[in-house]
Amino acid sequence: MGRPRARAGEGDRGATILDVSERLFARHGYDGVTLRTIAREAGVDVALINYYFGPKQQLFDTVFQRRARVLNDDRLDALNRARAEAEPDPVPLERIIEAYLRPLEMAQESEDQGWRNYCALLAYVNTSPVWGPVLMSRHFDAPMESFVEALAAVLPGCDRGDLYWCYHFMSGSMTLTFANTGRINAMSGGLCRSDDFQSAYDRMIPFVVAGFERVCGPLKSDRG
Repeated sequence: MGRPRARAGEGDRGATILDVSERLFARHGYDGVTLRTIAREAGVDVALINYYFGPKQQLFDTVFQRRARVLNDDRLDALNRARAEAEPDPVPLERIIEAYLRPLEMAQESEDQGWRNYCALLAYVNTSPVWGPVLMSRHFDAPMESFVEALAAVLPGCDRGDLYWCYHFMSGSMTLTFANTGRINAMSGGLCRSDDFQSAYDRMIPFVVAGFERVCGPLKSDRG
C-alpha cells in the first residue's frame, strides 16, 4: 500500500502519480515502464514516488488495487440486490452473471479515461503468468467466491470443478473485451466494433449463461 500524506497539495500529486502510472502500465506493461518515465509525465521527482508508494512493484500493486475495490463493491452490491429480490429462492442464473459483468460494462463506458486504462490493465494482468496469479488472486478471488456460492445454489447438481471452469471461460471472454483490440472490427467487416461495449455485454451475458447451463446441468427452478 502507498503512503500518501495529508499535507496540502500532496494528495493531488499522489492521485496524479497513480493516474499516470495506470495509463503507462496499461499501454506498456510492467516491464515497459520505469519510475523515471512516470515521474517525468507526472511532473514530480522519482523520490516523491518512492516516498508515496515505495518501489515500482508496490506502486503497481497500489494502482491495481485502487479500482479493484470499486469494481468488487459494485459487483457485490448488484448481487446482494438480486439476492434480496429473489428471496427465499436462489438468485436466477442470468441475474448472477449480469451482476458480475455489468459493472465492467459501466467501467468501459465511463467518460473517465482512467477506467478504460484500468480495464486494459486488467486484460494485461489477467493474461500474465507472472502477475495474474498474484494480483488477480489477491484482489479479486475473495469477492468472486460469493458469486461461486450463488452459482452453486442455483445449479445444485453441478460439480464444483465445473463451476470454476465455467468461471474461467467467462473470465477469458471479459478479458478479451477489456483489451478492446479492434480485431473484431476487421474480422466482421465493420459489422461489430470492439468499443461497442453495450453490444458486447448484451451478447456476452446470455452466451455465458448458456455455457453454465450446458456444462453444469439444469437449474434448480427446472427441477421443481
